Amino acid sequence: MSLRLSTVILPVRAWHEGGRDQWLRAERLGFHTAYTYDHLSWRTFRDGPWFGAVPTLTAAAAVTERLRLGTLVTSPNFRHPVTLAKDLMSLDDISGGRVTLGIGAGGNGFDATALGQEAWSPRERADRFAEFVPLLDRLLTESAVTHQGTFYSADEARNIPGCVQRPRLPFAVAATGPRGLKLAAAHGQAWVTTGDPKLFEEGTAEQSLEALRGQLAKLDKAFAEIGREPEPMEKILLTGFTPERNTMLDSVDAFVDFAGRHRELGFTELVIHAPIPDSTFAADERVFEQIATEALAQLG
Repeated sequence: MSLRLSTVILPVRAWHEGGRDQWLRAERLGFHTAYTYDHLSWRTFRDGPWFGAVPTLTAAAAVTERLRLGTLVTSPNFRHPVTLAKDLMSLDDISGGRVTLGIGAGGNGFDATALGQEAWSPRERADRFAEFVPLLDRLLTESAVTHQGTFYSADEARNIPGCVQRPRLPFAVAATGPRGLKLAAAHGQAWVTTGDPKLFEEGTAEQSLEALRGQLAKLDKAFAEIGREPEPMEKILLTGFTPERNTMLDSVDAFVDFAGRHRELGFTELVIHAPIPDSTFAADERVFEQIATEALAQLG
Protein backbone atom coordinates (compact mmCIF):
# COMPACT_ATOMS: atom_id res chain seq x y z
CA MET A 1 0.00 0.00 0.00
CA SER A 2 1.39 3.41 -0.95
CA LEU A 3 1.97 5.99 1.74
CA ARG A 4 1.96 9.76 1.48
CA LEU A 5 3.91 12.13 3.69
CA SER A 6 2.50 15.53 4.59
CA THR A 7 3.27 18.30 7.04
CA VAL A 8 1.55 20.81 9.31
CA ILE A 9 2.78 24.39 9.33
CA LEU A 10 1.43 26.21 12.36
CA PRO A 11 0.57 29.86 11.53
CA VAL A 12 2.98 31.37 14.05
CA ARG A 13 5.32 33.24 11.71
CA ALA A 14 4.49 36.49 9.96
CA TRP A 15 4.29 35.95 6.21
CA HIS A 16 7.28 38.16 5.40
CA GLU A 17 9.29 36.97 8.39
CA GLY A 18 9.65 33.32 7.52
CA GLY A 19 6.03 32.26 7.02
CA ARG A 20 6.18 32.33 3.23
CA ASP A 21 9.45 30.42 3.18
CA GLN A 22 7.95 27.51 5.13
CA TRP A 23 5.29 26.86 2.51
CA LEU A 24 7.81 27.14 -0.31
CA ARG A 25 10.06 24.69 1.53
CA ALA A 26 7.20 22.23 1.97
CA GLU A 27 6.69 22.18 -1.78
CA ARG A 28 10.41 21.94 -2.47
CA LEU A 29 10.75 18.99 -0.09
CA GLY A 30 8.02 17.11 -1.91
CA PHE A 31 5.35 16.87 0.79
CA HIS A 32 2.00 15.71 -0.51
CA THR A 33 0.00 18.28 1.48
CA ALA A 34 0.84 21.13 3.81
CA TYR A 35 -1.88 21.74 6.37
CA THR A 36 -2.35 24.39 9.01
CA TYR A 37 -4.44 24.50 12.18
CA ASP A 38 -7.70 26.45 11.93
CA HIS A 39 -7.82 28.03 15.37
CA LEU A 40 -8.06 31.54 16.77
CA SER A 41 -5.28 30.58 19.14
CA TRP A 42 -3.94 27.28 20.40
CA ARG A 43 -2.64 26.04 23.75
CA THR A 44 0.90 27.19 24.58
CA PHE A 45 0.99 29.50 21.53
CA ARG A 46 -1.89 31.63 22.82
CA ASP A 47 0.21 34.59 23.92
CA GLY A 48 2.35 34.73 20.79
CA PRO A 49 1.79 35.37 17.08
CA TRP A 50 -0.98 33.30 15.50
CA PHE A 51 -2.45 34.07 12.08
CA GLY A 52 -5.71 33.08 10.38
CA ALA A 53 -5.90 29.80 8.48
CA VAL A 54 -7.83 30.89 5.39
CA PRO A 55 -5.70 33.98 4.60
CA THR A 56 -2.55 31.95 5.23
CA LEU A 57 -3.67 29.18 2.88
CA THR A 58 -4.68 31.75 0.28
CA ALA A 59 -1.21 33.29 0.39
CA ALA A 60 0.34 29.82 0.24
CA ALA A 61 -1.80 28.98 -2.80
CA ALA A 62 -0.46 32.04 -4.57
CA VAL A 63 3.22 31.12 -4.15
CA THR A 64 3.06 27.33 -4.67
CA GLU A 65 2.14 25.28 -7.72
CA ARG A 66 1.91 21.57 -6.87
CA LEU A 67 1.56 21.32 -3.10
CA ARG A 68 -1.89 20.44 -1.80
CA LEU A 69 -3.14 22.70 0.98
CA GLY A 70 -5.56 22.16 3.82
CA THR A 71 -6.83 22.71 7.33
CA LEU A 72 -6.22 20.19 10.09
CA VAL A 73 -8.77 20.82 11.31
CA THR A 74 -11.60 23.34 10.93
CA SER A 75 -14.46 23.07 13.42
CA PRO A 76 -17.82 24.67 14.19
CA ASN A 77 -16.32 26.42 17.23
CA PHE A 78 -16.18 29.75 15.39
CA ARG A 79 -17.23 28.83 11.85
CA HIS A 80 -20.61 28.93 10.10
CA PRO A 81 -21.21 26.67 7.10
CA VAL A 82 -22.45 29.47 4.83
CA THR A 83 -19.44 31.77 5.20
CA LEU A 84 -17.00 28.87 5.38
CA ALA A 85 -18.32 27.45 2.12
CA LYS A 86 -17.75 30.76 0.34
CA ASP A 87 -14.17 30.96 1.64
CA LEU A 88 -13.45 27.36 0.64
CA MET A 89 -14.89 27.76 -2.85
CA SER A 90 -12.73 30.84 -3.34
CA LEU A 91 -9.62 29.16 -1.96
CA ASP A 92 -10.16 26.15 -4.21
CA ASP A 93 -10.35 28.51 -7.17
CA ILE A 94 -7.21 30.46 -6.24
CA SER A 95 -5.23 27.26 -5.68
CA GLY A 96 -6.40 25.63 -8.89
CA GLY A 97 -8.13 22.80 -7.04
CA ARG A 98 -5.51 21.92 -4.43
CA VAL A 99 -7.50 22.25 -1.21
CA THR A 100 -8.55 19.60 1.32
CA LEU A 101 -10.81 20.54 4.20
CA GLY A 102 -9.88 18.80 7.42
CA ILE A 103 -12.92 19.12 9.67
CA GLY A 104 -13.72 18.04 13.21
CA ALA A 105 -16.22 18.64 15.99
CA GLY A 106 -13.94 21.00 17.91
CA GLY A 107 -13.03 20.96 21.56
CA ASN A 108 -13.14 23.03 24.71
CA GLY A 109 -9.98 25.07 24.11
CA PHE A 110 -9.67 28.81 23.59
CA ASP A 111 -11.76 28.77 20.42
CA ALA A 112 -14.73 27.43 22.35
CA THR A 113 -15.33 30.70 24.20
CA ALA A 114 -13.57 33.33 22.06
CA LEU A 115 -16.86 34.61 20.64
CA GLY A 116 -18.24 35.13 24.14
CA GLN A 117 -20.33 31.98 24.34
CA GLU A 118 -20.28 29.24 26.95
CA ALA A 119 -18.25 26.21 25.92
CA TRP A 120 -20.50 23.57 24.41
CA SER A 121 -20.88 20.19 26.07
CA PRO A 122 -19.51 17.14 24.22
CA ARG A 123 -23.08 16.24 23.26
CA GLU A 124 -23.78 19.68 21.80
CA ARG A 125 -20.50 19.62 19.90
CA ALA A 126 -21.52 16.29 18.39
CA ASP A 127 -25.02 17.60 17.60
CA ARG A 128 -23.63 20.68 15.89
CA PHE A 129 -21.07 18.66 13.94
CA ALA A 130 -23.81 16.32 12.73
CA GLU A 131 -25.66 19.32 11.28
CA PHE A 132 -22.60 21.29 10.14
CA VAL A 133 -21.01 18.67 7.87
CA PRO A 134 -24.05 17.73 5.75
CA LEU A 135 -24.99 21.39 5.30
CA LEU A 136 -21.45 22.30 4.26
CA ASP A 137 -21.52 19.38 1.83
CA ARG A 138 -24.67 20.78 0.22
CA LEU A 139 -23.35 24.34 0.13
CA LEU A 140 -20.28 23.20 -1.81
CA THR A 141 -22.17 21.03 -4.29
CA GLU A 142 -25.41 22.96 -4.93
CA SER A 143 -25.64 26.43 -6.48
CA ALA A 144 -28.36 27.57 -4.05
CA VAL A 145 -29.18 26.15 -0.62
CA THR A 146 -31.98 26.84 1.82
CA HIS A 147 -31.90 25.05 5.16
CA GLN A 148 -33.51 25.65 8.54
CA GLY A 149 -31.68 23.70 11.19
CA THR A 150 -31.43 23.58 14.95
CA PHE A 151 -28.05 25.32 14.94
CA TYR A 152 -27.36 26.48 11.37
CA SER A 153 -29.54 27.95 8.68
CA ALA A 154 -29.15 29.11 5.10
CA ASP A 155 -31.53 31.19 3.01
CA GLU A 156 -30.91 30.72 -0.71
CA ALA A 157 -27.17 30.79 -0.05
CA ARG A 158 -25.34 30.97 -3.40
CA ASN A 159 -22.01 29.34 -4.21
CA ILE A 160 -21.48 29.89 -7.91
CA PRO A 161 -19.54 28.54 -9.79
CA GLY A 162 -18.77 25.92 -7.14
CA CYS A 163 -15.45 24.21 -6.48
CA VAL A 164 -12.76 23.54 -9.06
CA GLN A 165 -12.63 20.00 -7.67
CA ARG A 166 -15.83 18.14 -8.49
CA PRO A 167 -18.29 17.56 -7.08
CA ARG A 168 -16.53 19.56 -4.34
CA LEU A 169 -13.20 19.75 -2.56
CA PRO A 170 -12.48 16.67 -0.41
CA PHE A 171 -13.41 16.45 3.27
CA ALA A 172 -10.99 14.82 5.70
CA VAL A 173 -13.19 14.15 8.72
CA ALA A 174 -11.57 13.86 12.14
CA ALA A 175 -13.53 11.51 14.37
CA THR A 176 -13.19 8.61 16.79
CA GLY A 177 -16.71 8.34 18.26
CA PRO A 178 -19.58 6.47 16.58
CA ARG A 179 -21.48 9.57 15.42
CA GLY A 180 -18.41 11.26 14.00
CA LEU A 181 -17.27 8.08 12.28
CA LYS A 182 -20.65 7.79 10.56
CA LEU A 183 -20.23 11.36 9.31
CA ALA A 184 -16.78 10.43 8.02
CA ALA A 185 -18.19 7.38 6.27
CA ALA A 186 -21.07 9.33 4.74
CA HIS A 187 -19.35 12.57 3.73
CA GLY A 188 -15.59 12.07 3.93
CA GLN A 189 -13.04 11.33 1.27
CA ALA A 190 -10.53 10.89 4.08
CA TRP A 191 -10.57 10.11 7.80
CA VAL A 192 -8.25 11.79 10.31
CA THR A 193 -7.10 10.69 13.76
CA THR A 194 -4.49 11.78 16.26
CA GLY A 195 -4.58 8.40 17.98
CA ASP A 196 -5.82 7.80 21.51
CA PRO A 197 -5.42 10.97 23.63
CA LYS A 198 -5.29 8.86 26.81
CA LEU A 199 -1.95 7.47 25.61
CA PHE A 200 -0.41 10.84 24.77
CA GLU A 201 1.66 11.26 27.92
CA GLU A 202 2.52 7.77 29.15
CA GLY A 203 1.31 5.30 26.54
CA THR A 204 3.59 2.92 24.66
CA ALA A 205 4.05 2.43 20.94
CA GLU A 206 2.35 -0.96 21.16
CA GLN A 207 -0.64 0.46 23.03
CA SER A 208 -0.98 3.21 20.45
CA LEU A 209 -0.95 0.74 17.56
CA GLU A 210 -3.62 -1.33 19.26
CA ALA A 211 -5.78 1.76 19.86
CA LEU A 212 -5.44 2.82 16.23
CA ARG A 213 -6.31 -0.69 15.10
CA GLY A 214 -9.49 -0.41 17.15
CA GLN A 215 -10.35 2.97 15.63
CA LEU A 216 -9.89 1.59 12.12
CA ALA A 217 -12.21 -1.31 12.95
CA LYS A 218 -14.85 1.14 14.17
CA LEU A 219 -14.49 3.11 10.94
CA ASP A 220 -15.11 -0.06 8.94
CA LYS A 221 -18.19 -0.70 11.08
CA ALA A 222 -19.49 2.79 10.36
CA PHE A 223 -19.13 2.14 6.64
CA ALA A 224 -21.01 -1.13 6.97
CA GLU A 225 -23.83 0.53 8.89
CA ILE A 226 -24.49 3.03 6.10
CA GLY A 227 -23.92 0.53 3.30
CA ARG A 228 -20.90 2.24 1.75
CA GLU A 229 -17.70 0.54 0.70
CA PRO A 230 -14.73 1.76 2.84
CA GLU A 231 -12.38 2.17 -0.11
CA PRO A 232 -10.99 4.42 -1.48
CA MET A 233 -11.22 6.32 1.82
CA GLU A 234 -7.86 7.87 2.69
CA LYS A 235 -6.73 7.33 6.29
CA ILE A 236 -4.65 10.14 7.78
CA LEU A 237 -2.66 10.07 11.03
CA LEU A 238 -1.58 13.38 12.57
CA THR A 239 1.51 12.02 14.29
CA GLY A 240 2.29 14.81 16.76
CA PHE A 241 0.04 13.41 19.47
CA THR A 242 1.18 9.80 19.53
CA PRO A 243 3.51 8.34 22.20
CA GLU A 244 6.32 8.33 19.63
CA ARG A 245 5.83 11.97 18.63
CA ASN A 246 9.35 12.94 19.65
CA THR A 247 11.48 9.86 19.03
CA MET A 248 10.14 9.23 15.51
CA LEU A 249 11.80 12.46 14.35
CA ASP A 250 15.19 11.59 15.85
CA SER A 251 16.42 10.03 12.61
CA VAL A 252 15.29 8.87 9.20
CA ASP A 253 15.54 5.25 10.38
CA ALA A 254 13.33 5.95 13.40
CA PHE A 255 10.70 7.53 11.21
CA VAL A 256 10.85 4.77 8.62
CA ASP A 257 10.21 2.24 11.38
CA PHE A 258 7.27 4.29 12.68
CA ALA A 259 5.88 4.81 9.17
CA GLY A 260 6.16 1.16 8.22
CA ARG A 261 4.21 -0.04 11.24
CA HIS A 262 1.42 2.45 10.58
CA ARG A 263 1.29 1.70 6.87
CA GLU A 264 0.72 -1.95 7.80
CA LEU A 265 -2.31 -0.85 9.82
CA GLY A 266 -3.80 0.76 6.72
CA PHE A 267 -2.86 4.42 6.99
CA THR A 268 -2.33 6.11 3.64
CA GLU A 269 -1.00 9.48 4.85
CA LEU A 270 1.21 10.49 7.77
CA VAL A 271 1.44 14.13 8.80
CA ILE A 272 4.42 15.55 10.70
CA HIS A 273 4.72 19.00 12.23
CA ALA A 274 7.20 21.45 10.81
CA PRO A 275 9.64 22.12 13.66
CA ILE A 276 9.04 25.09 15.96
CA PRO A 277 11.96 25.85 18.31
CA ASP A 278 11.30 25.94 22.06
CA SER A 279 7.89 24.30 21.73
CA THR A 280 6.27 20.89 21.92
CA PHE A 281 7.07 20.62 18.20
CA ALA A 282 10.79 21.30 18.51
CA ALA A 283 12.86 19.04 16.24
CA ASP A 284 16.09 19.01 14.26
CA GLU A 285 15.46 20.90 11.01
CA ARG A 286 18.08 18.87 9.14
CA VAL A 287 16.52 15.55 10.16
CA PHE A 288 13.06 16.87 9.32
CA GLU A 289 14.21 17.65 5.78
CA GLN A 290 15.92 14.28 5.46
CA ILE A 291 12.74 12.52 6.50
CA ALA A 292 10.80 14.49 3.90
CA THR A 293 13.15 13.60 1.07
CA GLU A 294 14.39 10.12 2.01
CA ALA A 295 11.92 8.25 4.24
CA LEU A 296 9.33 7.12 1.71
CA ALA A 297 11.99 5.78 -0.65
CA GLN A 298 13.35 3.62 2.17
CA LEU A 299 9.89 2.17 2.80
CA GLY A 300 9.85 0.83 -0.76
